Amino acid sequence: MGFIDQLKTEYRVGGIVQRLIFWNIGLFIIPMILFSILKLGSVDIGIFDWTNPFSDDFFSLSSNPVDLLWKPWSVLGYAFLHSGFMHVLFNMLTLYFAGRLFLTFFTQKQLFGLYVLSAIFAGLVYILGYNLLPLLVGQTAKMTGASAAIMAILVATAVYAPYYEVRLMLIGTVKLWHIALVFIVLDLIYAPLDNSGGHIAHLAGDLFGFIYIKLLQSGSDLTKGVSGTIDFFANLFKSRKSAPFKKVHRNTTPPVRNSAVKPKDVTQKQIDEILDKISQSGYDSLTKEEKDFLFKVSK
Repeated sequence: MGFIDQLKTEYRVGGIVQRLIFWNIGLFIIPMILFSILKLGSVDIGIFDWTNPFSDDFFSLSSNPVDLLWKPWSVLGYAFLHSGFMHVLFNMLTLYFAGRLFLTFFTQKQLFGLYVLSAIFAGLVYILGYNLLPLLVGQTAKMTGASAAIMAILVATAVYAPYYEVRLMLIGTVKLWHIALVFIVLDLIYAPLDNSGGHIAHLAGDLFGFIYIKLLQSGSDLTKGVSGTIDFFANLFKSRKSAPFKKVHRNTTPPVRNSAVKPKDVTQKQIDEILDKISQSGYDSLTKEEKDFLFKVSK
């Protein structure tokens, strides 16, 4: 199995956390490579900074609410973009850690819904902060990064299972609420000092994660709206592919086994069936035989 095929398999099998990591890293690396090639060819790339193509206001979330009128996508899009290698690396490591913990208790659809909703909420609080807080009024700034959405996932898990034990390297075993508290305290300390808007967005993500779990425990799942919207468009797309009528052929002769079918074709069909099952119901829905078969094929 080639490198590209292995990446495709990892993308399909890995679940929503791995897909979010793929999206964030892809949106960081691919434009960087593209703009570097254009720069080497002395191609005029206009308003874009070739060292950081997503730093421009066209893609980032602006603190000026008027900018939402001509780029409304930025209230969510900023949560998939990053401004530097260390920025994306730290965020993706934290997303992997927080996401795996979240999926211990909740579904993949809930994780993606929380990621989307918390990013929008944090983005709006970010804009309000620059227009209401005396320290920030009169300033303009722009923001990219998945940190706020990741903090919502981490805090939501900590609120739901605060005494869940996590073993950290060089530190030992700690409670999950201890980890969440450290992040919250650090944001509170550094908010007035440096990157105020970013820390405000983190705290907004913390708040949304807390609200989400409390509403969920009272019977209201905010992520159902996101899941329902995705399912609607997914079903709409599938319905276009299906034919309105299905022609039925009667066959009076017994079916003949096709001897031309190769073992490789059968294996690929099994892989596709298993991957479709994962995309619909998650990896945990597989039987032991299916997991063993997928493991052998990946080797």
